[in-house]
Amino acid sequence: MRSGVKVGLVGGVFAVMVGGAGYGAYNIVTAVSGDGGSAAAAERTGPPSGDEVRETSEKFFTAWEQGDAPTAADLTNNALGAKELLVAYGGQAHIGKVKITPGTATGTTVPFKVSATVSYEGKSKPLAYRSELAVVRGKTSGRALVDWQPAVLHPDLKKGDTLVTGEAASPPIEAVDRNGTVLTKEKYPSLGPVLDTLRERYGDKAGGTPGVELAIQHESESAGDTTLVTLAKGRAGKLRTTISAGAQAAAEKAVTRYAESSVVAVKPSTGEVLAVANHRGDAFNAAFQGKVAPGSTMKIITAAMFIDNGVTAMNSPAPCPPTATWQSQTFKNLTGMEPDEKATLANSFMRSCNTAFVKLVDGSDARPLTDESLTTEAQERFGIGKDWKTGIVSFDGSVPASGGPNRAANAIGQGEVQMNPLNMASVTATAITGTFRQPYLVSPKLDDREMATARGLPSGTSQQLKQMMRLTATSGTGAQAMSGLGGDIGAKTGSAEVDGQETSDSWFTGFRGDVAAAAMTEEGGHGGDAAGPIVAAVLRTGG
Repeated sequence: MRSGVKVGLVGGVFAVMVGGAGYGAYNIVTAVSGDGGSAAAAERTGPPSGDEVRETSEKFFTAWEQGDAPTAADLTNNALGAKELLVAYGGQAHIGKVKITPGTATGTTVPFKVSATVSYEGKSKPLAYRSELAVVRGKTSGRALVDWQPAVLHPDLKKGDTLVTGEAASPPIEAVDRNGTVLTKEKYPSLGPVLDTLRERYGDKAGGTPGVELAIQHESESAGDTTLVTLAKGRAGKLRTTISAGAQAAAEKAVTRYAESSVVAVKPSTGEVLAVANHRGDAFNAAFQGKVAPGSTMKIITAAMFIDNGVTAMNSPAPCPPTATWQSQTFKNLTGMEPDEKATLANSFMRSCNTAFVKLVDGSDARPLTDESLTTEAQERFGIGKDWKTGIVSFDGSVPASGGPNRAANAIGQGEVQMNPLNMASVTATAITGTFRQPYLVSPKLDDREMATARGLPSGTSQQLKQMMRLTATSGTGAQAMSGLGGDIGAKTGSAEVDGQETSDSWFTGFRGDVAAAAMTEEGGHGGDAAGPIVAAVLRTGG
C-alpha cells in the first residue's frame, strides 16, 4: 500500500506536486518564509489574542472541512508541509464528510473533535478522534497562524508519515502453535518480539488475503503501517510454529517467580522448540541470545569428553578432594560438600563436585587431554558453535580452546564458556538421545534453510550421561526441584559466579520423557533454588 509523491526542486526548496492539478507554484514564497504568510512586515507582535486564536482556528477548520487544502495550509506556519498532508487526507486517504467541533481554548491551544467518513471502492466506515492545535505569531508576517504539526491532522501522525486508504500492505498473520492454537503476545508476553520477528521473516509464506484499511504509512518501511480504520477484513494467514501452548503457558508463569529469569524447552526427538520465556527488566531475549557462563550444567559436556576419550566412566574413579589446583589456580567445591576420595564419576556428577572435574581435565598418562579437547567435544558432539538457524536471531554457544587456568575453569562452566538456556536445553536433548538435532521454531521447509549438524554421541556415552542425570534428579543436587515429577526424569544443576555479583547465577537443566528444558536466573543462587523450579514447572506439562 505504498505510493510515491512527486517532488520538484525550486530554488533549493522542495515543492510537492500533487496529481496533475498544478499546485507546484502555489505559495513558494510563503513556504520559503516558513510562517505561512507574505514577507511583509507587520505591526503585531507577542502571543496571539483570544480573538485571533478563535478567528484563525475557525478559518482553518472551515477550509479543512471543505477540503480546501491550499487555503487551510496557508493558515499555518508551514504551508508546504501542511498542504501535502491535507491533500493526502482527502485524496489518497479518501476521508470525506469532515465535521470539526472545537472545544474551549486554553490560551492559544484549541482542542477539537473530528468526525468523518472513510470511503473506498463502495466500502465506508466512520472515523472519529480528538486532537488539538496551537496558534502562534508568524515570525516575519506577524499573522496569527496554526503552528503546524502532523499531529494536528491526526494525533498519531508524526513527521514523515502520511495517510493512505487501500489494500493493506500484507495479510494479517496468525502465529499458531504446533496444534493450531493461536499465539498472541497478550496471552504469552514473552513471545511478543519472537512472533513479530517470525511474521516479518515468514509472513509471505503464511497465505491469507489482505484487508482494506485506512492506515498511517511511516517514513521507515521497516516500522510497518499503523491501521486506523478497517473497511474490510482480510483472511489471516497461519504461520505454524513448534511452540506448545501448554508448555509456553507454564514457562510464562514460572519465570515470573524470579527476576531476570529465562527458560527454553525443546523436544529431544526432533529439536522443535516447545517454549521460550523471559522475565526481565529489558526486552532482551536472553533465553535465545544470552552469552553467560553456565556453571556446572557444563559438566554434561565435560563428562562426555572424559567418557569419549577413555579418561574415566560413570562407574570409574573421579575422586572429589576438598581442593584441586590447576596451573597455580586453586578450585573449591560448594560450601558444605563432603570430600570423597573414592567417588566415581556418577557420584561426583550427581553431587556437582568441581574438584573431581578439575583433577581429570588433564586426562591420564594413557589418555591425555589438550586445550582443544573440550572445544572439540562441544562442537562435534553437541553442535555448540555450529551456526544454528532457529528461525530468529540466536546464539549457539561458545566453548573456546583455552590454556592456563581457564582450561580447568571451562570444564566446570566458568572461564570463557558462554551459553544460554537454548544451548543447555539442546545439550540435554543431545545427551539423552545421543543425536544432535538443531533446535528450531519454524520448519526449515518454509525457507529451505540448512540446519546445523554434528556427529552426536556414541550410544554408550549417551546411556551413561542419561543415567547420571537420572541419579542427579532423584538422589543428587536436583532432587528437591524435581520432586513430585513422575516418569523418566533427569537433571543437572549449576551455579555460575559472575564478576561484580555477590550471588551466583542459578542454572538448571533437565528432562522428562521427550521434553528437555533449561533455565537461568541471574543472581538466583544455587541451581536448584531458582532455575530448578522453573524447569520442573515446564517439564510437568509434558510438552
